[in-house]
This record gives sequence, structure tokens and C-alpha cells, in this order.
Amino acid sequence: MTAAVQSVQFQTESPLVRNLRQFATSRLSLISALVVLAFCVLAIFAPWIAPHDPNETDLFLRLQPPFWMEGGDIAYPLGCDALGRDILSRIIYGSRVSIFIGLVVILLATAVGILAGLASGYLGGKVDIVISRIVDILLGFPYLIFAIALMAMLGPGLQNIVLALVYKEWVIPCRVVRGETLAAREVEYVEAARAAGASGRYIMLREILPNILSPVIVVSTVRMANVIILEASLSFLGLGVQPPTASWGAMVADGRVFMLEAWWVSTFPGLAILLLVLALNVASQGLRDAFDPKFHD
Repeated sequence: MTAAVQSVQFQTESPLVRNLRQFATSRLSLISALVVLAFCVLAIFAPWIAPHDPNETDLFLRLQPPFWMEGGDIAYPLGCDALGRDILSRIIYGSRVSIFIGLVVILLATAVGILAGLASGYLGGKVDIVISRIVDILLGFPYLIFAIALMAMLGPGLQNIVLALVYKEWVIPCRVVRGETLAAREVEYVEAARAAGASGRYIMLREILPNILSPVIVVSTVRMANVIILEASLSFLGLGVQPPTASWGAMVADGRVFMLEAWWVSTFPGLAILLLVLALNVASQGLRDAFDPKFHD
């Protein structure tokens, strides 16, 4: 009886709930998702979690090593940088920049990519040709070189980083959505809606889009890790957010000249980038396995 009840419950669950349940069965993917969530909590509650002001300088603390004691307590667990700023506090505040840029870029790029992909795949003809050629042209440029060129024209800053990364990032979800739309526009429920006199906009947004969101979610999760690496790269080159705002890429750049005498200045923010990107990649792998029917039993 219990098995029968579970079978009925499984059949009545929505596809999204079923996929999330499948995702939760992977312990590694679930741990990775919790790591990403922990970074998000750090970013949101940074003013209450950070032990020190991230921009407070004290040259007497210049390049103090990790676990440096002050008054009998560990005041600077990850040490201090060349200006005497607490590295732990700057890493916590730096998570705000990386996660904010990653989320905003992915949300904007995914929204643009979905609209362009739907129009290209469903309308076809000249619309498809124009959008496909734009996508091909943008894909022909190396992403980092393209972003550097745009940042050189726009100038450094948080808003300009978002614009520079969105300018090309939308082509990835666009290609995914276009392919899914080409396959979905000939299925029975779309044909039925078209026969009932539904408009093209209604069919694209109400019939096709809800049924192709799963691969879009997976791709967006994967691309967020890539966007975070690109932001760190631009900040490392001095084209990202400007001092004194804490940024992981800029922290790595600031400490590269002290690697022999103060390895912790670059190492800890580099490890933060590694941990967040690795967690996002593993979580996205779990999402792919859960949302892609080819990986189901």
C-alpha cells in the first residue's frame, strides 16, 4: 500500500518538484548547493558577519600573517594585506560583488536570450536569419578579449561590467532556447493552440516557454560560474570595480607582488573564487542530471 501511495504521489507531482527531488538525492550536488547558499548568506549579511571594516587601513598591521593575535584573541584569522586591511572582511564583502554581478548578468542575459531564442525559433524566416547571424558574429570573438575591449571603451565600474558581460552572455541561452523552440513548435499542444486561434505571442510565452525552462535553468547555473570568473579576471586587470571596494579579483592582483613574503594576500581570495565556482559547477551538474530526462532511470 505504501509503495502504491508513493507511486500515485510521484505521478501527481509537478515536473519541477520531481526534478528537485531528484536533485536532492545527490549528496554532492546538495552540499554544493549549500555552499553556494552559504556564500549568498555571507553576501547579504556582510555588515553583520564581517569582523572589521573592509576598508579600514592600519599600516601597523601591514602584511600580518593569518591567525595573528590581538589582546589574546585571533583578531585577523586570514591575516592583513599591504594596507593593513582585514582579508577575511574583504573576502566577505567581495562576495557581494561577485554574486551580485553573477546574478544580475545571468538574469538579464537569460531574459534577453529567451526572448531572442523564442522569436528566432518560432517565427523563423528573416527574424531567424538576423538573430542567428548576430549570435554567430558574437560567438566568433573570445569572451574575455571581447569584455576587455568593451570595458576599455566604457570605463571601469560595476554598471559597466554588467553591460559588458550581458552584451555577449545572452547568446548562450538564445541558442539553447532556439533549439528547444524549433523542436517544440511542431508538437501536439502547440498545434492545438495554433488551431484554436491563439496568437504567436501567447503560444511562445504560454505554451512553449514553460516546457523549455529546464535546460535554460541548467545552462544559466553553469554560466553563472563563468561570469564570476570573468568578473574576477576583469578586476584582476584593473577593469572591474575600483578601490577601495573589495573584489576578489582585485585582491588577488594586489597580493601577487607579495607572494613570496605574504602568500595569504592572494591565496585566500583565490580560494574563495575556486570554492564558489567549483560549487556552482557541481550543483549545475546535479541540476543537469535531475532536469535532463536522458540521465533519469
